[in-house]
Amino acid sequence: MSGDRRAVRVTSDFFRDLDRALPSERGPAGQPSAIDFQTLELLRIVEHFAVSFDDLPELFPDRADYRLFIAAGMLVPRFSVIGQLASDGAVELVQLEIDLDAPW
Repeated sequence: MSGDRRAVRVTSDFFRDLDRALPSERGPAGQPSAIDFQTLELLRIVEHFAVSFDDLPELFPDRADYRLFIAAGMLVPRFSVIGQLASDGAVELVQLEIDLDAPW
């Protein structure tokens, strides 16, 4: 399906990971909130999985249905997202890790 655009769904597990990683409101020193991440980072993540799922590295050998996206963020130093190909051809974002300790 390379070159085609896939539907992307964000799972409740992804949002739970986001809520664990970032507070609901901005910190006193301007640390990003979960809402900030959704507004500025999530759209880019969804777009990347929608158009480039087949080009992402496989998470597990011989399991092409799980792909990994690692990137530097606009709000956070680094993050990684795991996407799983669903039976209907859509990609479900199932896990998020945010690395706040990486050097900027």
